[in-house]
Amino acid sequence: MSAPLPAESLDKNVVRIIDMVFPGDTNHHGTLFGGEALAHMDKVAFLAASRHGRATFVTAASDRIDFAAPAHKGELIEASGRVVRVGSRALDVEVALVAEGLLTGERRLCTRGLFTLVAVKEEPPHRPFPRIACTAPGIEAASDTLHMVDMVFPPQTNHYGTLFGGDALKMMGKAAFIAATRHARATMVMAASERVDFRAPVEQGEMVELIARVTMTGRSSLRVAVELWAEHLLSGARCCAAKSEFVMVAVDCNGKPRAYGERQV
Repeated sequence: MSAPLPAESLDKNVVRIIDMVFPGDTNHHGTLFGGEALAHMDKVAFLAASRHGRATFVTAASDRIDFAAPAHKGELIEASGRVVRVGSRALDVEVALVAEGLLTGERRLCTRGLFTLVAVKEEPPHRPFPRIACTAPGIEAASDTLHMVDMVFPPQTNHYGTLFGGDALKMMGKAAFIAATRHARATMVMAASERVDFRAPVEQGEMVELIARVTMTGRSSLRVAVELWAEHLLSGARCCAAKSEFVMVAVDCNGKPRAYGERQV
């Protein structure tokens, strides 16, 4: 039985969305389409502001965003956001978008931007926002435990208004793939999914945090434990909604298992 994963993020001040650059996300140059990059950045800014301020936010503005480097098809992209300024009703969130090579682990800063989000007027009015520690997100290397977030939108819900089980498994499988790939730096495929326990529903509009960790290694395979935590954006209440373990296998160019420490020829 593997040890339980931590219930909280390593740094709750930083929110990270990690995704893959698929062909449908690219322009005719084979690099990430600028609009897709901005969508990731705006989403992570919203989640960072909501987690910090626990209020209903809308994006009011963004500063000039310069694209310094491209993200190529097949790479990971990581958008990380941190609140850097607090006002009476508005927050500024600095967001960095980093591209990462799956096999090399090379990380490069693609762009950075500042987003201003404003709390919608409500009755009763929101409480004063907490103070912050101003440290900008950058291209620091990932920790041994993967933390990544997402949000539940209406197309991902069932007729009860909660996260569809298939979409939850998709999120957990992606987290397992990223954790395994970062550990092995090899081409990884899913070989098996162990028992999945769905412990609580995830409501539409909630944030989900996926926490993944490699718990066992073999010659060509890895076992990755994944937990999916649901977090209510206004109250901050969290619960473990699902957990499972996945077996990921390193493969060569012909799809055959190989030792992930070996150089592929």
